[in-house]
Amino acid sequence: MSESVVILMIGVSTFLGSLGLIALLWGVKSGQFDDQSKFIDGARYDNEDDMRDAKMMEDKRKKREEDRKNNYRPE
Repeated sequence: MSESVVILMIGVSTFLGSLGLIALLWGVKSGQFDDQSKFIDGARYDNEDDMRDAKMMEDKRKKREEDRKNNYRPE
């Protein structure tokens, strides 16, 4: 009886470990862990004025990308 419990526990733990590995590989492949500029931006924009400027530049960049998607050409 205890032998079948051990086999069942090994099977369940192998299944759960495989599920975790698949989730990790999916996350890496889909870019869930890509944050290339986190530490650089943290050091570069460390006061409120710089953060406000960075936010403004990011908004402008997003607006330009949105305009490109909509084929908008400013005059």
